Amino acid sequence: MFTPEQFNAFSLRSRPAAKRILASAMNAVDAGAAVRKYLHENPLPNAKRLFAFGLGKAAWAMTSALADAAELVEGLVVTKHAPALSAAQRRIAVLEGNHPVPGLGSVNAGTEALKLVSQLTPDDLLVCLISGGGSALMTAPRIPLEDLQALTSALLACGARIDEINTLRRHLDHLKGGGLARAANGAQIVSLILSDVVSDSIEAIASGPTAPDPTTNADALSIIEKYDLKDTIPAAVISSLRETPKPDAPIFERVQNKIIASNSLALRAAQSQAQTEGFETKILRADLQGEASVVGREVASQLRESLQKANRPFCLLAGGETTVTLKGRGKGGRNQELAIGGVEMLDGLKDVALVSLATDCEDGPTDAAGAVVTGESARRAKSLGMSAADYLSQNNAYVFFNALDDLVRTGPSGTNVNDLVLCFAF
Repeated sequence: MFTPEQFNAFSLRSRPAAKRILASAMNAVDAGAAVRKYLHENPLPNAKRLFAFGLGKAAWAMTSALADAAELVEGLVVTKHAPALSAAQRRIAVLEGNHPVPGLGSVNAGTEALKLVSQLTPDDLLVCLISGGGSALMTAPRIPLEDLQALTSALLACGARIDEINTLRRHLDHLKGGGLARAANGAQIVSLILSDVVSDSIEAIASGPTAPDPTTNADALSIIEKYDLKDTIPAAVISSLRETPKPDAPIFERVQNKIIASNSLALRAAQSQAQTEGFETKILRADLQGEASVVGREVASQLRESLQKANRPFCLLAGGETTVTLKGRGKGGRNQELAIGGVEMLDGLKDVALVSLATDCEDGPTDAAGAVVTGESARRAKSLGMSAADYLSQNNAYVFFNALDDLVRTGPSGTNVNDLVLCFAF
């Protein structure tokens, strides 16, 4: 569970109420707690044998919660950070995949997942515990791994949305887009899912291993055309696209897909805590998308405009998942990029803060969960000889906020429900 003290960026140290609000949001989407709550309210179907398959950044917390509540014959977890296992937990195999670009660990995870489900029968129950990150962490690709890596890197660099990336992944993989359900030999499947995508589209979360796929090969091709990638990605990508199981496929008659936590739940928890702290509150939206720095300027502008209308203290909340088009060789993540995009808009404003936070607390290839911007950030940066615009042009937000001591560093959270943006006027 999160404590307020974990949110110890420089600009939050004198803001205990803001830190309590952030902790409340994170604790509301604790992965293990979400599974325990679901199982308490929804008994699992009867079956001869019970198997577990966890996939994603929150897979271990979710699977261990299931193992505490039910007797497993066997379990497999594919995640980003493998935990140390107790003797009682060693009946669950844990594998580390690669993220955000799939690697040999991801391929090995796909092989082991296929082995697990190949032994199932119609008398068995497979409980899948699915969370974000699973698309990269596990793969059984129809193309060579190096071609999949090249495609993934190209999509990430051009700013493609995660739903677009996962559309291509589903049509290039034996396990995604309902592929795991298809390989389960007619076993009952209950998938408990933490949503890390805008609109909670089940097929997009970890690329929907147990979900029907409403998209087609034509949709996948349109994404390649949209980002003008046809001449830059391996030729095998286009020739290897295959159609996926659709919603009316018989394999889904014995599959239940249940979302048990989402970004909206975290936003509502933050709103409730903010109201308890005496803040006027408003949830702006839960579907933030687009270029991170542009979204940062827009959200900061809304905070600035609200100063003329709302009474202090107030808190504006938003959630979603932005993207970054890489132009420089700097270091950062989409939340840090969003935050640096708001620096100039907030310049000079008193007693305000914008916090952008990845709920998995792993923002890009960094040790930060996100960053904090205040009306003092531009001035403090100038005193150090830094300009937000210069660092943004190099996608180097990590170095900028590290110098200001305004990175949010908590360590991996063990959950994953997209990003949170909280704007405060104290």
